[in-house]
Amino acid sequence: MTTARRRVLISGMVQGVAFRAYTRHAAQQAGVGGWVRNLPDGRVEAVFEGVAENVTRMVEWCRRGSPGSRVERVEVTEEAPQGESSDFQIAYVRGDYW
Repeated sequence: MTTARRRVLISGMVQGVAFRAYTRHAAQQAGVGGWVRNLPDGRVEAVFEGVAENVTRMVEWCRRGSPGSRVERVEVTEEAPQGESSDFQIAYVRGDYW
């Protein structure tokens, strides 16, 4: 099995709609590691790492988003795996109180 890592930036109505919680749940179900966080500019950033097929599944999930979200744009960057394939967390940045 090939390990993959993708950094994803999601734009649209993606903050304040439980996007991070739904992303964490989907990632745990898919068996991928990494993290998701809100960015100060209104986007959500996520990193997915694990079995390539499961990472691809999570990128596609981001294109649909959580039930209350409205995804307008998804930017995907391929990165070298860094060993984050065992756990998925919600990360926080300063000023992020959601």
